[in-house]
Amino acid sequence: MPAPLEGGSTLKKRPAWDRYFFEIARVVASRSTCLRRRVGALLVLDKRILATGYNGAPAGLAHCAETGCLREKMQVPAGERHELCRGLHAEQNAIIQAAVHGVGIEGAVLYCTHYPCVVCAKMLINAKISRIYVAEPYPDELSRELLKDADISVYFEA
Repeated sequence: MPAPLEGGSTLKKRPAWDRYFFEIARVVASRSTCLRRRVGALLVLDKRILATGYNGAPAGLAHCAETGCLREKMQVPAGERHELCRGLHAEQNAIIQAAVHGVGIEGAVLYCTHYPCVVCAKMLINAKISRIYVAEPYPDELSRELLKDADISVYFEA
């Protein structure tokens, strides 16, 4: 039984911080409008969420559910030809949301449902993200190499 709190109440077992942030990233991913992969991202500093992002078309533009997926139509494999997507990635949207709202993210930690692609990896490096936690792999070897070269540790969800 948990130890009593002041006032005599008890506290159920709380999730560890990493589990807590991963669960939030999954909820953020549920807002995704991508037809191929639903991705959610959080930027966190000192256990405080700075910004969130999910993948989908830019604000005010038609979603892929309405227009169809060009990458799917062209049979582009995952991890290739990122420029052929009308959507932004979750990591990009989190960085953009922080910028739009004037929130500094230097030194922040990224929690993401999927491993960043090379485009996002370059943005995360320049945004000075300190480390990355991911739940799912993504087939992009150059991304792994760049993050390693930038000395940004990547951890997979346990």
